[in-house]
Amino acid sequence: VQLQASGGGLVQAGGSLRLSCATSGFSAYGMGWFRQALGQEREFVVAITWSDGTKYYADSVKGRFTISKDNAENTVYLQMDSLKPEDTAVYFCARNRRGVSWPVMSMYDSWGQGTLVTVSS
Repeated sequence: VQLQASGGGLVQAGGSLRLSCATSGFSAYGMGWFRQALGQEREFVVAITWSDGTKYYADSVKGRFTISKDNAENTVYLQMDSLKPEDTAVYFCARNRRGVSWPVMSMYDSWGQGTLVTVSS
């Protein structure tokens, strides 16, 4: 399984970015996005199931971030709006092979390389 995250960059506070995560050779219940700020632990952001598109959001991003999927392209997207400086982090996509406990890192067994998002104030 390979995961390729892209779309990060530098944006001003209040701006938007769209991240993509392309997968190959997958067999999974769904995909998640996590992020890790400098000096911080990696944290859950959002996840989505492949089957019916059920979504799970961290409270910190509800109403600002939107996850979506394209089953035909095996790609998951993360639309990030109203970005804040505290959203600055490396964002990782990952595969959830268990289909449960979506915010828990140990449920994910394949990870992309990460893409850096920097939000300036």
